Amino acid sequence: MDYRRTYVKDLLASQPQTGVEAFGWVKTRRDSKGVSFVQLSDGSCFNDLQIVIDAGTLPDETLKLLTTGASVRFTGDLVASPGEGQSVELKATGAEIFGASDPTTYPLQKKGATMEFLREIAHLRVRGNTFGAVFRVRAQAAYAVHKFFYERGFHWVHTPIITASDCEGAGAMFAVSTLLEAIEDHSGETPQTLWKLHNQNPKSDFFGKPAFLTVSGQLEAETLAMGLTNVYTFGPTFRAENSNTARHLSEFWMIEPEMAFCSLEGDMKLAEEFLRYVIQYLLDNSSQDLDFFNKRIEPELLSTLEHVANSSFEHLTYSEAVKHLESSGESFEFPCTWGSDLQAEHERWLTEVKVGRPVILTDYPKDIKAFYMRQNEDGKTVRAMDVLAPRIGEIIGGSQREERLDVLESRIKEMGLPIEAYWWYLDLRRFGSAPHAGFGLGFERLLMYVTGMKNIRDVIPYHRTPGNAEF
Repeated sequence: MDYRRTYVKDLLASQPQTGVEAFGWVKTRRDSKGVSFVQLSDGSCFNDLQIVIDAGTLPDETLKLLTTGASVRFTGDLVASPGEGQSVELKATGAEIFGASDPTTYPLQKKGATMEFLREIAHLRVRGNTFGAVFRVRAQAAYAVHKFFYERGFHWVHTPIITASDCEGAGAMFAVSTLLEAIEDHSGETPQTLWKLHNQNPKSDFFGKPAFLTVSGQLEAETLAMGLTNVYTFGPTFRAENSNTARHLSEFWMIEPEMAFCSLEGDMKLAEEFLRYVIQYLLDNSSQDLDFFNKRIEPELLSTLEHVANSSFEHLTYSEAVKHLESSGESFEFPCTWGSDLQAEHERWLTEVKVGRPVILTDYPKDIKAFYMRQNEDGKTVRAMDVLAPRIGEIIGGSQREERLDVLESRIKEMGLPIEAYWWYLDLRRFGSAPHAGFGLGFERLLMYVTGMKNIRDVIPYHRTPGNAEF
């Protein structure tokens, strides 16, 4: 057996031929008038291959083992199919059972199952239609990400998972320690608190200083952009907030490009090109899976994606957006005033009602944004931008970075961050500082958007959330 064998997707696209093999897992089997029909899937595409087994072709003991969940290799002839839904089917002449499956205890039955139940059997759910489609789209989207940046001369860089600094400047992080006491007492604390505790009572820990799982590779990516010009990260990140919403994970993947000699305007242009490119790539290369989501998960998904892929994005400042929201006449759950962070309901109203297409908001109040964003001359706002998309709201967040040493030092101190943890980051401003910009995109948030799945736990193979680290 060779990994370069013929897959189900190849057989379904082939012309009738003799002497073929088909590997996969049995989805269903039904018997009718001396003929057995098996639906076989190997995960290579959305559609199954129908296997036709005439009576007497296979030994009874083999036929009995062709139950839902069994893995098998069929041999036979690929013939034109008289039935609807497929152009060819495999007329079996032999079968080899690799692994039997007890039909009375196999968790994935033909009848529907809730998403909650399927999360409990995440090690098996990929064999079903929904999650097979989710993870094929995930793979295609990841390829599209790399393809987009490669075509534009970006270098993929691998930033550390363990870090001594906090990119966001707020929020809880997972402590990394070989001292059980430190983990029990301080995991989930803010970096500011851990640095104070460390300075008060330094311990001989593994790294000799407070260390955490990273919330972002951005700061390290900036250092690499200052020598390679255009770089991007694509890797796992971690946040210790005790949040159980459908939009948050404790472990998730981030895409973060950084560009030297780039302004906020260039950053916005890249973000728009990126989002339109990935969506169009999936429309072109994952049509069967997206059609399934359009029919079963999110009506009008395809029309929404096509609209975004072919639309120019509207540009508004944060202040302009707030004025629109305040005069909208809408009864929002969360009132909107200047200086407050926009909520999903505000972002969706702007994209779906006010503008009717994706929106890029710029120039946010500095007090609701991270320390590294370049301050505007008004002293109140920063050169930040968020890309808002219909149906989901914010999908990309970015900014021009603060390249001025004195302003950056002042901002770090203002936010109460341990400045000693950022000595290397400040060096970028001491030695050849340059304008630069970048953005971040949560990969799972993007996948929710392109599939219509309603819970972020359902677009990652094994979700990590408060109280859950199964599998």
